[in-house]
Amino acid sequence: MDAKKAIILVAVALVLFYVITQPTQAAEAVQGLLGWLKDGAEAIITFMRNLFA
Repeated sequence: MDAKKAIILVAVALVLFYVITQPTQAAEAVQGLLGWLKDGAEAIITFMRNLFA
């Protein structure tokens, strides 16, 4: 097993452990991340609309 696969396996295991042991906090973290991505996408769309308006 190469190092890249081992790192991915450990990362997946840690995420699963976090989701199983603290599901409420994990859900809040995902909601926060998705909100941040949504805000970023809206900012880019606004920029592009103003750029070509």
